[in-house]
Amino acid sequence: MRGYDEFDQARWVPEAPGNPERSAFERDRARVLHSAALRRLAAKTQVVGPGEFPDHGRHIPRTRLTHSLECAQIGREMGKALGCHPDLVETACLAHDLGHPPFGHNGENALNELAARCGGFEGNAQSLRLLTRLEVKVLTEDGRSAGLNLTRATLDASLKYPWTSAHGAKFGVYDDDLPVFEWARRGVPAGRVSFEAQVMDWADDVAYSVHDLEDALHFGHVTPAMLRDRAERREVCERTLKWYAGDACLTELEDTLERLIAEPLWPSRFEGTMADLVALKSFTSALIGRFCLSAQAATLAAFGPGRTRHGADLIVPRGTRLECALLKGVTAHYVMSRDDHHATQARQRELIAELASMIMLGAPGTLEPALRAAFRGADDDAARLRVVIDQVASLTDVSAVALHRSLGSSRA
Repeated sequence: MRGYDEFDQARWVPEAPGNPERSAFERDRARVLHSAALRRLAAKTQVVGPGEFPDHGRHIPRTRLTHSLECAQIGREMGKALGCHPDLVETACLAHDLGHPPFGHNGENALNELAARCGGFEGNAQSLRLLTRLEVKVLTEDGRSAGLNLTRATLDASLKYPWTSAHGAKFGVYDDDLPVFEWARRGVPAGRVSFEAQVMDWADDVAYSVHDLEDALHFGHVTPAMLRDRAERREVCERTLKWYAGDACLTELEDTLERLIAEPLWPSRFEGTMADLVALKSFTSALIGRFCLSAQAATLAAFGPGRTRHGADLIVPRGTRLECALLKGVTAHYVMSRDDHHATQARQRELIAELASMIMLGAPGTLEPALRAAFRGADDDAARLRVVIDQVASLTDVSAVALHRSLGSSRA
C-alpha cells in the first residue's frame, strides 16, 4: 500500500495470511466494526444520558456510537483527501471512544478517582486496553489475549495521547499495557502523534462540535435568538475560554462568535418546521465542510499530498479552531451547565462508586466470566482493582443502572 510498508502492516501476534483481496487495514476496520465494544457505544452517553432529552420521535440525540460513525465518515474523507489510507483513518475514528465508560466524561472522572491506587482511569488509555487485551480476537502462544491484534499503523493512529499518566491528566496507555504500546510506537519519537491520529482527532472535534449543537437546537436548549444578545454571547465565550480555548483572549472569542453568527449559514430561527429542518441540515453540512476544507487546504499547502504516519502534521488555522471551540462552548453553556444536568451527574458518580464497591466485594463471581481468571491471577490489590475497573468501564449507562440494582437487591 502506498505510504505504508510491511513494518506498518505488521501485527503484534503474527497471523496466517488472510484473503489477498482485502488489505491489512480493511481487516482492521472489520475487526473494530464487528466488536462488542463498538456495539456497546449505542447505549453510552455522548453529551446527555437517556431521559435527559425528551423523546420527540423524529430526532433522537446522539450516542457514543452514532458520534463514532459520524466521526468515521468525516475522518475517512479528510484522510483520503490528504493521502492517508482511508480504512486506517476510519478505523481509528471508530475506535477512538471505545474506552469511554457509562455516563460519558462524568463516569470517566468517577472511575479515575476510584482507580487512583492502580494508575487512574482515562478513556483513551482504556480504548488501547480494549483493542489490545479486552476485546478478544487473537491469543498469544501462552494463551493471553492480544485483543483485536490490529496492525502497528492502526494502533498508532488510535493513540491521541501517546504517553503515560506521568505526562499529565490526559494519557493513552496504562503502565501494564506498555509492552504492546512500545511495540506499536517502535521507531517513533516520544510524544509524537501520528498524522492519521491528528486527522482522527480533528474529525472528532468537528463531529461533536457541530452535531451536539444540532441536538441542542432540536430539543430547545439552544435557540438562535439566544446568541443575538451580547451578554449571552459573552457568557458563552467565557465558558469557551475556560473549557476549550485557553490560549485565546475573551475579545478574540467574542469577535469570532459575532462574525460566525452573522454569516448566512447561521440559522435565524428553529421551530421544527420542514423548512427549519432543511436549513439546519444545510447549516451542519456547511460547518463540517468549512472546518475540514480549511484544515485540508492549510495542510496541503504546508506539506503537499501523500504524507502518512509521521511525515506531516495536520494544520488547522487558528480561526477555524476558535470557531469549532465556540460551537462546543455553546453546547457546554446551555446543556452541560444546567442545574438539572449537574444533579444527574452527581447521582451517576455515586452509582459508579457503589457499583465498583459491590463488584469488588463479590468478585470474582460478580465479574464477567472472561475477567474472572485475570482477577484470580492478579498479583496484588491494585491489579485486582484494575480488573474491577475494566468491568465497570465496559458497562453501558443502562446496564450499569441494572447491575447496581441487581447487586444491591442481592445484598439486601
